Parts: sequence; C-alpha cells; structure tokens
Amino acid sequence: MLLDEEIVRLVGMNKKALVLLSEPDRVIHFRLRRHLPAEYGVGFPVHVYVVYHSAAQGPPCKGGIRMSSDVTLEETIQLAETMTYKSALMNLPFGGGKAAIVADSQLPPEAKEVLVRGFAHEIRYELVSGNYVPAPDLGTSPREMAVIFGETHIRESVTGKPVGIGGLPGREEATGYGVAVVAERAARKFLGREISDVTVGVQGFGNVGSWACTFLAERGAKILAVTDRGGGTMRREGIDMEELKKYEKEHGSVDGYGGKHLSNQELLGLDVDLLIPAAIGGVITKENAGDIKAKLIIEGANAPTTREADEILAQKGVTLVPDILANAGGVVASYDEWRKGKSGTRTKREETYATTKETLLDVFEEVLKYSSKEKISLRKASLALAATRLLDTMEGRGWV
Repeated sequence: MLLDEEIVRLVGMNKKALVLLSEPDRVIHFRLRRHLPAEYGVGFPVHVYVVYHSAAQGPPCKGGIRMSSDVTLEETIQLAETMTYKSALMNLPFGGGKAAIVADSQLPPEAKEVLVRGFAHEIRYELVSGNYVPAPDLGTSPREMAVIFGETHIRESVTGKPVGIGGLPGREEATGYGVAVVAERAARKFLGREISDVTVGVQGFGNVGSWACTFLAERGAKILAVTDRGGGTMRREGIDMEELKKYEKEHGSVDGYGGKHLSNQELLGLDVDLLIPAAIGGVITKENAGDIKAKLIIEGANAPTTREADEILAQKGVTLVPDILANAGGVVASYDEWRKGKSGTRTKREETYATTKETLLDVFEEVLKYSSKEKISLRKASLALAATRLLDTMEGRGWV
C-alpha cells in the first residue's frame, strides 16, 4: 500500500476509506488459449492479469497494458494502485487500473497482435462497457491499441491509438514531454539553474525515455548518458539525440554508441545533476541508493524507487519528484483522447502539449505548497493530495 501512517493522519482518512484503498477492487486472471508458433518462444497458455485498484473516481479504470515475460500479479496490482493516485492527483475522472500479458516485450508485431486480439476477446465486456480503458505501456504501442479498437469499434474504449482512428496528436510523446516539463521546472526550483545548465542521465530509451531526451535536448539540457535494456553509452560533451536515435534504430540498442559501453547500474551512479529513471520499476534500491550522486531525480518510470531507497535519498539531501506527478503527462493526454472520442471533436498537437504542460505545472505548484506547509517529501505531498481527493469523492458517493 502506497499510503503510510503519516499520510493517513494528514489526510484524516477514516477506516472505511482506508479499507477500500488497501486492496484492489477487482482482479481478473485468465489464460489466453491461442498459442503462437514455437519459434516465438511463447509458452502456452499465456497468463493475463487485469486489475482495478479503485474505481472511486471511475469507471473507467485507466491504465496501460504491460507485456513482459517477467511481469507478475503483484507488480500489476502495484501499478494499478499507482494509477489510482496519479489520476486523482491530476483531478481526472478515472479509477486506477492496469493489465499485464506475461510474454516477451520484444515479440514481433504480428505475434503481439495475436496475443492482444485474444486479450480483447476475453475481456470484451470490460472494454465495451467502459469499465476499463487501456493504453500503451512497456511492450505495447499504438499498433496494439489499434488492434483493440478493431475489436470494439468504440473510439473511447482505448487510448494511445494511431491518430487516423481517433488517436490524439501528441499522445504518443505526452509522457516523455511531461517528464521534460517537470524536469525543467524542478531544476529551476531545486537546483537553482535553467535546464540548459544541467547535466542529465537517463535510464531507459523506450517511449518515455526517448521522448524525454528529445524534449530535454531541445531545451538545451546536456544529456551525458543513456541506457536501455541492452546497456548504454556516455559522452561527457553531451549526446546528439538525433544521432543516437538513428544508432538505436539500426542496432536495436543504444549500447556501444560512440564506442562507449555503460551498464544500467553504472548510469545510476554517474556524477550528473539530474537522474531520470524511465525504464522499469524497482531499479533504485537500498543497495544502490547510497551511490547516487545526482541531486535531483525525476521518476519517468512507475515505481522505480523502493521505499527503503526513498529514505536513503532523503537523508542524502536528494530531491525526488515522484512518478504520480512526474510521468502523469500520458494519463492527462489520455483523458483528452477519451473525452474527444466521446464527443467526436479534434485537436492539434500543440493543444495537447499546452494542456499537458498547464495541468502538470499547476499540480506541481500545489504539491510544492503542500510539501512546504507540512514539511514532508514531494512523494508524500503528492500522495496526500491524491488521497484527499479520493476521500472527498468517496464521501460524495456515500461510500464512506
């Protein structure tokens, strides 16, 4: 559970509300019976989890579909809980959900299509009823969301779709864009510098990490190091993002770019001003938190820092902007796509950026004030504000 005793006390959360938030509303576990050819290396059957942590501000419950051979039910529950508080913090009418397909994230598109089509078939009612609205996550992309739309024929049943079938211009890069926006504001506040005077290390070069790098580079940040699942690279004079993208597309990894090799663990300990973990959860732990030299961390991934590591970083004087604030650009844009899917209206990419930036910076200032007033970390302030909104909603619905 993300809420600790201090947050519960600050919020004044009653026992009924705490019980409702202490475990998921619903867990769906099923197996896909459609098998793939043996050359894809996918076991049979394929296990799938769909979790609704809390529908207090829903339905729908909102959260991406993660495809990974390592994903577990426990992780899916944790990610769904994160979505509950992220949507609440952003004042969005979404509950927290998440789905996971236990299969290799590197499967070719045609193999993923088979799995996602089976997924959509099995939970068709959840999709067409509006109980759950998925989006891309680790291992899935707009192409897989298009498969889901092809099954439901309902535009608002899935977000992160290609623009041609009702997707939102700017949605694909919205999470990374939001990370860059928050990083720029946080650097000014906590480092006392413009982002153009800041050195950066980024772990992860998937959707979130690559777009965060792109927008930070456009703002003049000096990105010294980048890693992905295969390894990474480092260049003290700064990495050319366009060249790195070309290299990654050609080689399938950023590892070895410029003749340099860097491990993910080495990246975490680099002497940079700003560190952005934007890959997977649980990478900053009590074992390596003491090695971190960055003075500012922006969580581009969901749950990249363990609770024990949080405490160590706080003792070291490291400022950390938590996931439910830092990477909420995706769900903010998803709300716009969902709403426009219902109304049939259109929008421009610049409007998506403007809405994302305004929402994130407004909430950032709100979190700053709460943190300062209560003398608590940004993570606790973010969770407390989100929990306050959830409590108000549950009281308004007569649940508690």
